[in-house]
Amino acid sequence: MNGELDRVKGFLDKGTNPCIVDKFGYTALHYASRSGSLSVCRILLQHGACVNAQTRGGATSLHRAAYCGHGDVVALLLSSGADPKISDDDGATPLHKAARCGHVEICKVLVKNCPSLKNLQDKNCRIPAGLVQNNIELMDLLMVPETVDC
Repeated sequence: MNGELDRVKGFLDKGTNPCIVDKFGYTALHYASRSGSLSVCRILLQHGACVNAQTRGGATSLHRAAYCGHGDVVALLLSSGADPKISDDDGATPLHKAARCGHVEICKVLVKNCPSLKNLQDKNCRIPAGLVQNNIELMDLLMVPETVDC
């Protein structure tokens, strides 16, 4: 991965804009987040990478890191201003992605950062808890308490 970091540093040192998108709408930060390269993500953010840039499908770098299970990258993105409430074209937030994949620790970080994420529905009217399969710890974390009408 050091080769990738050196390559990215080289591009950035030459003045390459870290927010440039490819034909799919992906930035370098999307790719680094998906691969879990914390050092590359860090250098891109230090050079002004657009932390909330969305692909053509609406995914942010936070969606990619959460889906792929890269907790250290999720934490870095959140501390750099990533908005965990942004939903993709399916209405899924990064919490939906992490819940679907069973990434308990990432779900904990996202819920701690933004508790209201547990209530957000995707386009199929599913909250993140509705995507959990066979994981009691994760289900307990994501369950939304029922309210009682008085």
